[in-house]
Amino acid sequence: MYSRKRVEVYLSLTKKEINFFGQFKKPYDIQIFLNEIPYDAKPGTSSPSGVIRERKANCFEGALFGAAALRMLGHKPLIVDMIADNDDDHVVAVFKYDNFYGAIAKSNTTILRFREPVYRTLRELVMSYFDFYINTIGEKTLRSYSNPVDLSRFDNRNWMTTEENLDFIGDYLSGIRHNKILTARQIRSLSRADAGLVKLCFSNAVEEGVYKPEEK
Repeated sequence: MYSRKRVEVYLSLTKKEINFFGQFKKPYDIQIFLNEIPYDAKPGTSSPSGVIRERKANCFEGALFGAAALRMLGHKPLIVDMIADNDDDHVVAVFKYDNFYGAIAKSNTTILRFREPVYRTLRELVMSYFDFYINTIGEKTLRSYSNPVDLSRFDNRNWMTTEENLDFIGDYLSGIRHNKILTARQIRSLSRADAGLVKLCFSNAVEEGVYKPEEK
């Protein structure tokens, strides 16, 4: 149940949208919703209200939606940007439970999604994605990650409900510092994922949204 004070904080949400967010009782409920809606391969970034209306999302939209839904559960609306080489970048919504990190994510692959809140540090959380962050030729592509970005900094642009394209948030992420996770020597020594893992990863992918890597 939402208190009057909480509703006032999110006045830009309609009653229908508030009730929609109210169905999520815990972070994994949000993940189930993102798993069930189709992956959206079209360009552009819709707000969480747009995701509710259209019932589809890409990776970035899923992270923004996850952050908004987590906010309605009392968490800060935090996202983390992961940068890859020869692959798509990935964005996740992060939260803490008993001071341990977890994550919610929408992905065109099967294994870059939810993470239980069992990771002591943000780096631990990010590294849980490393061996599964692969492109279609099996390269392990994750290279760096941002510190958490609190989306409340964009409240003046109504990021939760606007019909404006939210690519300005992506532009912000592109300009902030990212933490490297590998040395150049480590990158040169990386092995490729086996064919079985690659097949599992992309088994239900929307082809139009799959990154086409360059063979090196």
